Amino acid sequence: MLHPAGPAAEAIAGLWWVMLAGGAAILVFVLGLLAMAILRRPSAPPAAGRNGAALWHHGLGLGFPLVTLAALTVHGLVVGERLLPHEAEGLVTVRAEARQWAWTFGYPEAPGLATEDVLHIPAGRPVNVEITSRDVVHSFWVPRLAGKLDAVPGHVNVLRLQAAAPGTYAGQSAEFSGPGYKGHVFTVRAHDAAAWDRFLRGGSP
Repeated sequence: MLHPAGPAAEAIAGLWWVMLAGGAAILVFVLGLLAMAILRRPSAPPAAGRNGAALWHHGLGLGFPLVTLAALTVHGLVVGERLLPHEAEGLVTVRAEARQWAWTFGYPEAPGLATEDVLHIPAGRPVNVEITSRDVVHSFWVPRLAGKLDAVPGHVNVLRLQAAAPGTYAGQSAEFSGPGYKGHVFTVRAHDAAAWDRFLRGGSP
């Protein structure tokens, strides 16, 4: 997840780092207040009377965490909007059907073509993965390419992913769906334009 290989994964990794920084800022601030309270001499008078107490309680005790959390929330919403499967140039659609314990992938551009546990995509192009399940709830996740999305029986969820360069990327089901879910893995192979065309024509890149 922290070694992204595509724009969606980069946005998610960036959000993770921003959330970590914001959470760390709140933690450091609270620990600093705690240290001041513990180390303050019992005989020491309040720093600035009633006005000073109001500043600490309302301005810093409430204002700082609320402003930080609000900023993190807004940033998360902006990133989430960017990750939605909007229309895009060169868009490719593939299908992913989960079952215990395998994945079947279909390719509307090549009717009748299907692969087991290996998803083929073109590198450098946005891909909409239409995800569903044949039996129970599973989860489709390729950490280096995008976030995860549940595969729900009788329902199709659409996930946008994109590989910046040709390569092989590990995928897995990140949802407990029975005793064998730990081995419920798959592979994503991103091809250059020529290899993608060969795959669609003959099922082999």
